[in-house]
Amino acid sequence: MIEQVEISSIDLRYESCRMKSPAAEKSLLTSILQHGIREPLQGVDTAEVRILLNGFKRYRCAKKLAIDIVPYFSLGSDEAVGIINLLRITNGKGLTILEQARLIDELTTVYKMSVFEIAKLLEKSKGWVGMRAGIIADMSQCVMNKIFSGQFPAYSYMYTLRPFIRMNGIKKEEIDEFVSSVSGKGLSIRDIKLLAHGYFNGSPDFQEQIKSGNVSWGLSCFKEECRITSDCTQLEQGMLEVLETIQKHMQRFTLRSKDRRLKSNSFFAQANLLAGEILKQRDKFYRVMEAFYDRSRQT
Repeated sequence: MIEQVEISSIDLRYESCRMKSPAAEKSLLTSILQHGIREPLQGVDTAEVRILLNGFKRYRCAKKLAIDIVPYFSLGSDEAVGIINLLRITNGKGLTILEQARLIDELTTVYKMSVFEIAKLLEKSKGWVGMRAGIIADMSQCVMNKIFSGQFPAYSYMYTLRPFIRMNGIKKEEIDEFVSSVSGKGLSIRDIKLLAHGYFNGSPDFQEQIKSGNVSWGLSCFKEECRITSDCTQLEQGMLEVLETIQKHMQRFTLRSKDRRLKSNSFFAQANLLAGEILKQRDKFYRVMEAFYDRSRQT
């Protein structure tokens, strides 16, 4: 049952387990200012205190707007059970894979629950739970803080830096140095990928420049090198731009498709038509892409 509670009664001990997004929070602040808090905050009610598990952005927005009473829904009276319930009800939406991993890490380290036990309660495979537990085990506290504070994109860690760690044996300390050097600078995922390749595969001089904060210099080096070494025709450059656009929009769709703010009937009616047309071309597109990949690999 949803109840109205005083915001001052809420404990924020799990706030570090949820990612911050300044852009999303700014948009939410405007929405709450106009319409109020539409979805209740969620947490657990122990004998001592009410502990928040879900709705930290709403909480921070309410504080900024001096809202003293907020809607609240209890997920139980036990913290571990509350976390399990949150993971179940947000399955496939609401929580990123790293947020799931952080909460599962709480269950294994603080509440001493086994992977098998968590998997059984979530009705998931042991592999699903174990993979998320492994993500946190691989991540340093420095990197975790940068990602969860919204200063470094989770996607860049998952799909650019983790492969470096696994394939090249790069130490966590080196990853920490790189992440600290490029965090909070508003870099795109593509820029971070370029800098990472130069930082871990390039010269010591390049590393030192990035450590010193000369990120713009590093990116300009790549762009200048591309201008000097590229012998592609205008048609070929155009094709490369098409491939970059496909990659960029696939990444954007993957990250945005589960956004709970996508909910109007008008949006889904139009999105369904477009998604249907895309799916009709899926098999042909993948055949062409695989053939193109094989062709480019042979050169």
